[in-house]
Amino acid sequence: MSQDFSIQFQSIKRALQSKNLSQAAQLIASLKTSELAVVQQVELFYLSAVTQRMAGQFNTAIGELEQLLNLRPEHGRAYQELAYNYQALNQPDKAASAFFKATHYNPALMTSWKQLLNIYRQHQDTNAEQLALQHIAYLEQLPAPILGAYDLMYEKQLASAEQVCRQFLQQHKHHPEGMLLLAELGIQLKVYHDAEFLLESCVELYPDNLRAVIAYLGLLAKLGKHQRVVTISDQQLQTYPDNLQILMAKANALLGINRTADAIAIFTALIEEDQDRPGVWLALGHAYKTTGESAKAVEAYLQAAHYHKQFGDAYWSLANMKSYRFDEDALANMAAIEADPSVGVDDRIHLCFALGKGYEDAKQFEAAFKYYEKGNKLKLISVGYDITRTEDAIAAQIDACTPAVFANVKGGFPSPEPIFIVGMPRAGSTLLEQILASHSDIDGTMELHNILSLASSVGAQSTSGGKPYPYCLADLSADQCYQLGKQFIQQTRYYRGSAPFFIDKMPNNFMHVGFIKRILPNAKIIDARRDPLDCCFSNFKQLFGEGQDFSYGLDEVGLYYQAYEKLMAHWDEVLPGAVLRVQHEDVLDDLEGQVKRMLDYLGIPFEQACLDFYQTERLIKTPSAEQVRQPINRKGQGRWQPFEASLDPLLARFNRQ
Repeated sequence: MSQDFSIQFQSIKRALQSKNLSQAAQLIASLKTSELAVVQQVELFYLSAVTQRMAGQFNTAIGELEQLLNLRPEHGRAYQELAYNYQALNQPDKAASAFFKATHYNPALMTSWKQLLNIYRQHQDTNAEQLALQHIAYLEQLPAPILGAYDLMYEKQLASAEQVCRQFLQQHKHHPEGMLLLAELGIQLKVYHDAEFLLESCVELYPDNLRAVIAYLGLLAKLGKHQRVVTISDQQLQTYPDNLQILMAKANALLGINRTADAIAIFTALIEEDQDRPGVWLALGHAYKTTGESAKAVEAYLQAAHYHKQFGDAYWSLANMKSYRFDEDALANMAAIEADPSVGVDDRIHLCFALGKGYEDAKQFEAAFKYYEKGNKLKLISVGYDITRTEDAIAAQIDACTPAVFANVKGGFPSPEPIFIVGMPRAGSTLLEQILASHSDIDGTMELHNILSLASSVGAQSTSGGKPYPYCLADLSADQCYQLGKQFIQQTRYYRGSAPFFIDKMPNNFMHVGFIKRILPNAKIIDARRDPLDCCFSNFKQLFGEGQDFSYGLDEVGLYYQAYEKLMAHWDEVLPGAVLRVQHEDVLDDLEGQVKRMLDYLGIPFEQACLDFYQTERLIKTPSAEQVRQPINRKGQGRWQPFEASLDPLLARFNRQ
């Protein structure tokens, strides 16, 4: 069907180009009777809207675009089309709003920017006019292929955008805009190693290119290379001492390496300079949350919402405090904001999750699920998650990591220092980390990206000449494994104190247990496991900062949990005894017994502080920060039960109906 659709799709475009509207309409009507994938439906609705507008059927065109935007709420060109129709219907306010959304979701739409410029001039909005002029000037200086590739990227046609960009770079090898765009595509495609190399090269070639510097800092932060961000920020601040983006990059990186007081000092100075900085208030709230200063965190989040009424992340951050409760007036206000058509998709997603939590706390479970479901649906569309990619990656690990790979294997860095806590998010891993980090011999750190980055680098190296990751693990030499393990220990030094052992709590490392044991043979690995319904529904209710894209659908999270179980069973088979499984419910039933079991596995003597974990003062940067500062309790158990009537996909998957 895909090839047939492509042929018919091109026929519709040719009919439109020749203004044969009746033929285009007939072809569209014929295709609408077919079974189409979502991406094909989006393309068809768009062409149908264009056809209807050209035929003067403006309200019909708007209806087609509304159906499109239900499938793809971030479709910039659809908003541009919507604006044309509102202009034709003499509805200037709606047209202006649509043009604004068009440029928000697709900043490469020159026509929409020029329309906005006229609107800003009519309203004598000087500041907005200057911003529009600056953006138009930037777009006009871009080479045509790069502008076209940006347009493709913003419309989620990543493969086509990459092809155009690479063709351009073949003719203009070190063009900065081409390098920047290819790096951005690499980030969106999660090819982080390639993107990092491109941005590092771009900054070296064009040290005065501020866009390249800021993009590089952003990627380094995403990869958890916080010390590198601090170093580069300090260098750049000598040239740009007042640049807000660089100052924020540095402050957030300082948080990443546990220099929280220094980060708070930067945020505070920025707010004293200008209080109307909602993004800085939000970051300050996050900083206070990690230190356990809940009242200060709440006040900062409230200030963020005060200065930006539609700032979804401010409301979600309040909801994510867990102990914070919205009153009826606050919930009504948030619901009204969420219902406002002018609210952007990202803010709407955050508001939906916040409302879900707020109504759940108020025991209005039907309203809560309505918002959880809406927020998850919007987020799933936004991230474009496909469970088959995860299942394929797990199948590759099982296929590549056979017992032979680990039989009599030598090499690797022999350090006994790392303790990895892996598993599903929301499975109790933060509690285990808090318990173990209360021991005088163990440092808690954070969810470190280093294993993911090293595995990516191995994959990047092998694809150019050898087997791809993880199939290359069997071919790594003893020295390669030693150097990779040593690199991990050196890279993670920034996040540690002086204790002989430290924890890396990145849950997704369950995918890389084989890689960990090849490069760090003496590392200890704990699998944090939780009842599947409690775990999956907790994931469904949680809006993560990044990653964990599987969590935004009941089917997706259930399938992911089963895939995770399958891979952990494989590690048990090929690496018997290497992983200690700790069931969350067992910790709740017998804290002391499970603490002693974990410490015995680690070869570390028992300390009472591990039982008094809630008294330990340390920085915690996960959604469970507040819970683990309380004594052991069962508040998280059975939280799915009031929503049971809406959870058929999960109940069926785990035979709990």
